[in-house]
Amino acid sequence: MDAVVENLLDFIDEGSTSFHVVENIKKKLLPQGYEELEEGQEWRLRWGGKYFVTRNHSSLIAFSLPRQAGRGIHMAASHTDSPAFKVKAHPEIASEEYVKFNTEKYGGMILSTWMDRPLSVAGRVFLEYGGEIRERLLRFDRNLLVIPNLAIHMNRNINKGYEYNPQVDLLPIFSRERDAKLRDLVAEELDVPSESVLSEELFVYVRERGCAVGDRGQWLLAPRLDDLMCVYASLEGLLAADQGEYIALGAFFDNEEVGSGTKQGADSTFLRDVLERMGDGLSISGEAQRQMLARSFLLSADNAHALHPNHPEKADPTNRPRMNGGIVVKHHGGQKYTTDGYSAAYVEKLCREAGVPSQSYCNRSDVAGGSTLGNISTAHVSVPSADIGFAQLAMHSAMETAGVEDVSHGVRLFRHFFSR
Repeated sequence: MDAVVENLLDFIDEGSTSFHVVENIKKKLLPQGYEELEEGQEWRLRWGGKYFVTRNHSSLIAFSLPRQAGRGIHMAASHTDSPAFKVKAHPEIASEEYVKFNTEKYGGMILSTWMDRPLSVAGRVFLEYGGEIRERLLRFDRNLLVIPNLAIHMNRNINKGYEYNPQVDLLPIFSRERDAKLRDLVAEELDVPSESVLSEELFVYVRERGCAVGDRGQWLLAPRLDDLMCVYASLEGLLAADQGEYIALGAFFDNEEVGSGTKQGADSTFLRDVLERMGDGLSISGEAQRQMLARSFLLSADNAHALHPNHPEKADPTNRPRMNGGIVVKHHGGQKYTTDGYSAAYVEKLCREAGVPSQSYCNRSDVAGGSTLGNISTAHVSVPSADIGFAQLAMHSAMETAGVEDVSHGVRLFRHFFSR
């Protein structure tokens, strides 16, 4: 594998939760001259500057300004979260020889894929220091949990279509000590007293590192490819871009997998707030801001379904994306994807200029599809937009598959888009 793919796998490996993804994005932005802004403070901006702001420490928007008033804004949106099990409050359930964690689903998961594999816990913890609330990231970097299947001898029908019950079948085992407490383990990991821990926001994550598979290593097998593959490509494209005449903006939203309806999701005011404060911080009048938006464009980047080797009948008859086939432009008659005639033509032109192959995706007309960030974001900020992504298999599985070559395809496209 080349360095770009290895770096993606490192990025995924370290991005066990949306909080860790945002922390990793910050670590890439700061050495490149980006300054962190605070929502609760005045923004003093200058043309030629680079800035970023976070919300909830799980969403982040970064923008790079040209040296003089920009023509418009080139934006890319992707999401930092992936389906997982969320650890409930007071999670310990003691039964016979085991202590289990009480968990619940976050997002639409292929449940069976989480079983019989090494798992662990990550997220954030809130502590009391001197009467104040402090936040700490937490990631147990060891194999801590497993969700065991029931043996086929005890469930003879498991291969005939078994419906897993999340409250019964999918609770991970943690310990055999009946008095074992997650909070004690958290305090030990953070080297703080247990009584200082006020609350936790923790998720179960897959421990396995991504790898290349196939006779020539042409595919990637990794957790969280949806949507960290797009997060990585758009971020690397932003960092590698030559500053053009447009403001370059990367938006990385949390909570897409549960509908985006949070204060930090794409259905919040986050993007609009940033754009308005950007205009205010640069002394751009409201009229001039609206003119800039009319000359702007949004790439909504979230992965697409590849043609499945064992179920080709699930694909549309004429739009059948393939892994390593390049950027997928997604279309939907009901506008769950925002691509229209103009935005499709614009993306095709971008791909040609960047030397990147492109392909198209549509759902079968008798199969309902999902929605993503584009139509949610443009309901708050009305700009031309296209939904794009990378072709992948097993979306929302604990381990997903995508094309090795498409990583570089994406970085090249975003770099060209942000450099215009």
